[in-house]
Amino acid sequence: MGEAEVRVVVRKFDGSLHWHHSMVWLGEDEFGVWLGAPIGTIYSKGAKGEVYATEEQRVMLFPRGAWWTALFQAAPARLDVYCDVTTPPAWPHKGEVNTVDLDLDVCRIRKDGSVFVDDEDEFADHQRQYVYPRDVITRAESATEWLSAALRDGAEPFGSRYRTWLDQRGEEGQDD
Repeated sequence: MGEAEVRVVVRKFDGSLHWHHSMVWLGEDEFGVWLGAPIGTIYSKGAKGEVYATEEQRVMLFPRGAWWTALFQAAPARLDVYCDVTTPPAWPHKGEVNTVDLDLDVCRIRKDGSVFVDDEDEFADHQRQYVYPRDVITRAESATEWLSAALRDGAEPFGSRYRTWLDQRGEEGQDD
């Protein structure tokens, strides 16, 4: 099929390795770069290695210049959208994307569409532990507020746009 593999590398503010896994390049649109992951994609955390294998199709959006990334999951996942508040994605080359996880997550539950913010306690702890600069704290809090509203309102790409990419991934996955 000729899909280009992309290594997703997420670090903590101190530079330590957090989550890392491979995805495939699906394309770009006005919202950013879209990557896909088939069922069985291995997610690893830190130096420990494999943590789990996905049980659903996934696509991930890396917006240009934004302080977040978004993971969209097909059923049976409990969450249809899981957004990580991060530093803006950096692309050292087309085969790798890097972000720094800033702890806060904004999620939408598939069943009822409710939205919640997760890991606020971790964000507070890491502000002290890693000595987050004031501008990083402000940007993380602003991104969290924006994401919460966008997910509740179904603003794009959280309304239906992501389904186009997720459906594309699902159709490709059937041929694998």
